[in-house]
Amino acid sequence: MSRFSSPQDPLFQALNSSVAYDYRLAPYDLEQSSAHARMLARANVLSAEELAEIERGLSTIREEIDSDSFVVAPDDEDIHMAIERRLIELVGALGGKLHTARSRNDQVATDVAMFVRAHSLSAIELVHDLMATLVDLAERHHDWAMPGYTHLQRAQPVYLSHHLLAYFWKLRRDADRFRQAMTAAGELPLGSGALAGVTFETDREGLARELAFARVSANSIDAVSNRDFVLDYLAAAATCATHLSQLGAEVVLWSSEEFGFCQLPDSFASGSSIMPQKKNPDAAELLRAKAPRVLGHLAALHGVLHGLPLAYNKDLQEDKEHLFDAVDTIELSLRVARELLRGLSFDRERMADKAADEFLAATDVADVLVRRGVPFREAHGLVASLVRRAVESGRTLSELSQAEVAELAPQLSEDGLGELLASGAFIESKVSEGGTALARVEEQLEHARTALREAKP
Repeated sequence: MSRFSSPQDPLFQALNSSVAYDYRLAPYDLEQSSAHARMLARANVLSAEELAEIERGLSTIREEIDSDSFVVAPDDEDIHMAIERRLIELVGALGGKLHTARSRNDQVATDVAMFVRAHSLSAIELVHDLMATLVDLAERHHDWAMPGYTHLQRAQPVYLSHHLLAYFWKLRRDADRFRQAMTAAGELPLGSGALAGVTFETDREGLARELAFARVSANSIDAVSNRDFVLDYLAAAATCATHLSQLGAEVVLWSSEEFGFCQLPDSFASGSSIMPQKKNPDAAELLRAKAPRVLGHLAALHGVLHGLPLAYNKDLQEDKEHLFDAVDTIELSLRVARELLRGLSFDRERMADKAADEFLAATDVADVLVRRGVPFREAHGLVASLVRRAVESGRTLSELSQAEVAELAPQLSEDGLGELLASGAFIESKVSEGGTALARVEEQLEHARTALREAKP
């Protein structure tokens, strides 16, 4: 018997069905169903014989899922109903007992939490692999000079290792954010029922231990409506994707003929359909383009949740497609970034030539004036006048005459600019903690190795 006197309209069925995409929750649903059945047996809702029969049925379904032979029926609204329908086919009416003391509301919330927990760990592992790749690259290029940029204009010279390690620290924060998402998903909703709890004395603490949840939810209404852990995962993924986008953008620039700092591996580049000479950085470009896609999923789920009254609403079904696509996108992007970096080859001579641009030492010249008692803002103006004279006359700073230096910055007239502008002198001047001087970079590499060991999943 049913509450309804007529069948669902096919259009509503198409709108309402989620089995096409929530099928991937099947392993988690089977795991929690087995744990739930054992809990029901401990509560004397199921006999030992009934438990054994239900576990046999669930095991058969697991084999069908694993072998891709599980058949979804036309009326299966979601994977949870599909599994229950198949269990009843296998063990008879007894299969209907499994849903005792459980609603699809807490069942789905538990599956999604298990999924987020598992893929947060996967993301941490992938981020860790990429961090290790960056450390390896930095170690192999620890004293390779390159120009650093602000506003995409040459600013000050740095070592390539220092630049690469900037992404290491971004990724370490990403790993921390995925850990926070995993922690947020560590609260067990199962046992909350539809919204008010259940009428049976259930062992939720035992369920939490068996399903590796750190704690049980404190409020049944919150438990079935909570998707904060999905938002936390999506936020972590969006920030991580943004970092990969920045990395991809720099690889695109660096591999261009105009920069010429690196060469892409052929296995992560593509050609042109019309121009035979082209080697396009498509992998790096796609890393750049994936970030707004992941961010869009975060924004969309906020939109789904922002006006919902408590407790469960069918709107919550919309969490899955956003979550699943974000998971697939960020995990693929992390794998691609790792292999792309492993295959890059850098042009040391080209980078060093650009890093030797004397104009990049302008701040160091100003600092010399500061040490001689000139206020920095005044020193900044004096050096700017030297730069302007050099630029207007098509010369470098060291090509300015002693008389010109004495005219524009008399505090420098005694020894001129020659020694300061000697190759490499100004890149090694950045001795502050976290700076690019080689000794500081080597310290940073040691800190990174320690952080890598401590962050190992």
